Amino acid sequence: MARPRPRAPAEGSPAWRDGLVVASHGRHCVVETPDGERVICHPRGKKSQAVVGDRVRWQASEDEGTIEQVLPRRNLLYRQDEIRTKSFAANLDQVLILVAAEPEFSEAQLARSLIAAAAERIGTLIALNKSDVVEPFERAWERLAPYRRMHHGVLPLSLKASPEVDRATLMKLLASKTTLVLGPSGAGKSTLTNLLVPHARASTAEISQALNSGKHTTTSTTWYWVDEARTTALIDSPGFQEFGLHHIEPMQLAHLMPDIAEHAGECKFYNCTHLHEPGCGVIAQVTSPHHPGGISPSRYRIYGELFAELSQPRHK
Repeated sequence: MARPRPRAPAEGSPAWRDGLVVASHGRHCVVETPDGERVICHPRGKKSQAVVGDRVRWQASEDEGTIEQVLPRRNLLYRQDEIRTKSFAANLDQVLILVAAEPEFSEAQLARSLIAAAAERIGTLIALNKSDVVEPFERAWERLAPYRRMHHGVLPLSLKASPEVDRATLMKLLASKTTLVLGPSGAGKSTLTNLLVPHARASTAEISQALNSGKHTTTSTTWYWVDEARTTALIDSPGFQEFGLHHIEPMQLAHLMPDIAEHAGECKFYNCTHLHEPGCGVIAQVTSPHHPGGISPSRYRIYGELFAELSQPRHK
């Protein structure tokens, strides 16, 4: 990767140039030009605030650059903390959610990721790492049974025990796409990134130094090219716990959870919340986790918790 460096001002009239946002930290970002050069840029006002994956038009200044325009997005994902929701990745083809047999993953965080992707019509793939740890893997695979029934692809991996096999499998699924990789600490996200992008650590170190972030490289969202032709990309982003859903309306939630949506049309009332109403088709389908076609109690509990969360007053 070329080290980000200052750019000279454009000759003659100031022309806008095309670029791709490949990293961001605060209000600074790194923009990659079509020929592979990388430039530190700053937004011109709040309206030009860009996120990783954005296609932008920027203008060279004396030492860096200014983002003048963010081009229309195909989709946009958000993270949140206790105070606010903030966008962090755009223009994705798919989301790869990596969980592991151990430590035990949070089904609630898995569900949040799937719902956020569904809201933006982004395809998803769930990968379960550490298949070589037999008993924990079997338990985790069983916990994912509701997701396999919902036709989410669930891919078994063993990134440390069989890296070359897994690399070949993943490359087929990621080829010619932009994929956001999500996963909790300990799932193997760094192992996966370094397996697919051998220069990832050096690349993030350069970006971190250029942006003067002074923080560990995994604290910011970063774009990596997997192939030299720059047709396949990974976006690595920090933890599950920050995934934001506050832009979703509570009554929209059921339609973004396939197992709930499947039975939502069977309710007596058209505006059913699926929480307490008589004649609710969803509540009638909450059954044992092994019942084919039913809704697992854990999934229904997650639905109720998220409905309550999304019904709280929003922070501006």
